[in-house]
Amino acid sequence: MRMKFKPYVLILAVMVGLGVIGSAVRSVASPAMNAAGEDHDYSKNKRYQQGQREGKDDKAHNRDHFRKRHYASDEDNRAYEAGYQQGHGVDVHVDAK
Repeated sequence: MRMKFKPYVLILAVMVGLGVIGSAVRSVASPAMNAAGEDHDYSKNKRYQQGQREGKDDKAHNRDHFRKRHYASDEDNRAYEAGYQQGHGVDVHVDAK
């Protein structure tokens, strides 16, 4: 008695193809989703200015980011981190290709 593998091979090929296409779509969409919220102007935010000062100070004294500030607001946390990165001289911009 012979088994017919053709339908099983076809199903396997379709499933592998869908997996490859799905992962490609997700990897292409991820940078666009992550970069969407990074266009804020925090320059007048008090936490941004504090982060920028501490970032400059850490760079001047050759220290890493040893102060981990946690604020009640997510917006304040993002502003502080953006200011710290700007003050420390780390380039955090995403290149759009």
